[in-house]
Amino acid sequence: MDSLSVARRTVAAASLAAKEYAIGVAPAGGTVTAPEEVSEAKEFLEHARLDVGALPVAVRKTADAEMRAMVAMMDRLVPPDSVAARAGALIKRITTATGAALDPYPVQPPSLARGAAVFKEQCIQCHGATGRGDGPKARHLEGPPPADLADRTSMADVSPVDAYRKVTIGVAGTAMPEFEESLSAEDRWAVATYIATLRTDEGTARAGATLYAAKCATCHGATGGGDGPFASSISVRLPALRDLGVQGPLTDRDLEQLVLHRRPGVPMPGVVRALNPRQVSSLVAFLRVLPSAEHQSAPGSPEAATFAAVRRQIDSAVALRSDKVAFDAYMTFEQVETAVRARNPGLAADLEGAFALLRSRTARGAGDVELEATRARLLGDLERAERLVADRGSTPTLFMQSFVLLLREGFEAILIVAALMAFLGKAGATDKRRHVAQGAWAAVGASLVTAVLLELLFEITPGQREALEGITMLLATAVLFYVSYWLLSKIEVAKWNAFVKGRLEGALSSGSGFALASVAFLAVYREGFETILFYKALITSAGPTTAGAVGAAGAASSGAPAVVAGIIAGAVALLIVYIAIERFGMRVPLKPFFAVTSAMLYYMAFVFAGKGIADLQESGLVRTTVIEWAPRVPIVGIYPTVQSLSLQLLLVVLLLIAVVWLQRDRFSRTGQDRRPSFP
Repeated sequence: MDSLSVARRTVAAASLAAKEYAIGVAPAGGTVTAPEEVSEAKEFLEHARLDVGALPVAVRKTADAEMRAMVAMMDRLVPPDSVAARAGALIKRITTATGAALDPYPVQPPSLARGAAVFKEQCIQCHGATGRGDGPKARHLEGPPPADLADRTSMADVSPVDAYRKVTIGVAGTAMPEFEESLSAEDRWAVATYIATLRTDEGTARAGATLYAAKCATCHGATGGGDGPFASSISVRLPALRDLGVQGPLTDRDLEQLVLHRRPGVPMPGVVRALNPRQVSSLVAFLRVLPSAEHQSAPGSPEAATFAAVRRQIDSAVALRSDKVAFDAYMTFEQVETAVRARNPGLAADLEGAFALLRSRTARGAGDVELEATRARLLGDLERAERLVADRGSTPTLFMQSFVLLLREGFEAILIVAALMAFLGKAGATDKRRHVAQGAWAAVGASLVTAVLLELLFEITPGQREALEGITMLLATAVLFYVSYWLLSKIEVAKWNAFVKGRLEGALSSGSGFALASVAFLAVYREGFETILFYKALITSAGPTTAGAVGAAGAASSGAPAVVAGIIAGAVALLIVYIAIERFGMRVPLKPFFAVTSAMLYYMAFVFAGKGIADLQESGLVRTTVIEWAPRVPIVGIYPTVQSLSLQLLLVVLLLIAVVWLQRDRFSRTGQDRRPSFP
């Protein structure tokens, strides 16, 4: 074992010994209140002395002498503070000698799920499924019984660092083994964090989360980062409660004292100090799981965490019929109210009125029907508000969608023009190709004019912008789904190509250059119009991106750079493809190309469907009926409302029908010559 590992074990043993002794001896010393704790303290030190020879040379003699002195102090039953001071001095000397962190905290937040798995694999046989020390092996163990990890009183003096150290080096004099070699540091931190959940229950932690959102998040931030809205106005830097380096050394009792009496020199609102003991316990229970991976990754943003807390408080207000809890819910909403008002003053006013109505109805003891109607109204308005201020688009996703759109639609246009040119070549009318080129370029110009006119329509009707955006996205959904629908696309393209060929033959027989140009114009403009429609829907759906700030200038502007970058990249790719085909005779595998891009277009149709309904709900044209258990994943257009999920479910059903139909068509044509798919 290397000297750093031994140093960590020695520090852990000295710290745990001091804490166990403090539990077993009266504060003034001289009286033993828990003999088993004093015995454990001595065992920790005697066990650590066995490894002193592997410590750094500079502290070997000192460490051995200090631990012997601590055992002697325990024999004399000196006050625990004296032992703690001596242990602290020893730890400081060892830390200085090693020059390294002796309590390495995990790089990533510990996972409660992983902690539960480790506990089941390594601990359940002795400690039992609920941690009460009643596992199947418990009665057969020699020495003290396994610790009751679910006992709030005894565990109130055990910090996460203490739990981690005990898992690492074991507990001397008991059957608790060490896991330093068999478990990674990450797993030891995971199980140490999970242990904190055994002495509480989900309801208590949820109540603590609600209290935290109402009383603490304005300063400490929704996820405990010390970055709440009021943090910048405080003269001292607030600790990041989600950081194990901050919480790890503190016991539950330490946290309770900090909540009730605050740390000297740090401003703490009086409302926190007015909490009753049960509320303080629930708040501490939530703080214990705040550093976990589940709580750090659950909310997509601090605003999302605030909205989640508001919903929990509304549920509590209705269940308890408490106007005080309803007022707390409104105070939590105030953390995001300014952002909502900046984007939609009318919605902010509606929410204020709904919160006031909830307070008045709970105060006068309204019936279930009235309260449920108010709750449903609040949940619907909160869903709309959260979309405005909490949703974030993904810059890489927007870029890729934009790139694929232009590549797919542009490639189709290139193929159409190439087909027209090839037909003229076979017909011996190569001199007519210039008319096709003229028609194609005219279609490009007309497409640009269409884009300008469409944007102008949005600008001159600002009052109907949400409705127009919603309709545009739903129209784009229909077209995208139709284009991406494998079987129907093959049928549609075959008919379209036959139509173009017929028009081209008619134009050739008439000898009119204008007729030839009009055929090319019609074919290319169709692709151009689709592209404009898709890009308008894409920019509308972009919203604020993770790479940019959320501003009142509008959602479209923040997502536009990623879309424009995708257009540029797509144009470059199209140019490369064109040169490769024209100059080097490269053959593009059409079937795989259109299969992959069709899948991307279907994904975009799914996203646009959800966001299109969301815009129509924002405009008031569609109701907002919240499904409380449904997920909320804005980046893929999933919102917990009946209306949006119904349309997306329809798209999924239609996709399954398309896949089944396609497979049936393939089997029916087995052994026959098949026309190359386009797409």
